[in-house]
Amino acid sequence: MELGEQLQKLREQKNMSREELAQKMNVSRQAVYKWENNKGYPDIENLIKLSELYEITLDELIKNDHTFQKKISIDEDKKKCNDLSGPGFQIGLLMILIGLFTDFGAFSDGIILLGFLVVAFYEDLKKTFWNFKKDFTKQ
Repeated sequence: MELGEQLQKLREQKNMSREELAQKMNVSRQAVYKWENNKGYPDIENLIKLSELYEITLDELIKNDHTFQKKISIDEDKKKCNDLSGPGFQIGLLMILIGLFTDFGAFSDGIILLGFLVVAFYEDLKKTFWNFKKDFTKQ
């Protein structure tokens, strides 16, 4: 059962209208409609409120909606891949600086080029490594 169906069923068991739930949750009636029709998902704060209101655990609320679980996983992966303070990015910048402030002729140019490549492809390399690691650890 998808999260929306679960939310609608729980609301109906409590004999509440969407309007009443929206008021208790301090959201719009349209937000409740979207949640119940799987056109959007409640954020974590609202999921907690819903679990308290319906007197069920978060696990019980979301465990049957695999689409929602994948969305959470994808969002976490994006969050982990958007950090530009990692060592690869810093190494690339360091290579550029070394190439700029040293005079080794063509060697300096090569260092600068390599530094730019590391910086330019850092996010792609990181995502590729992250997905490989995630796939490898599933087995």
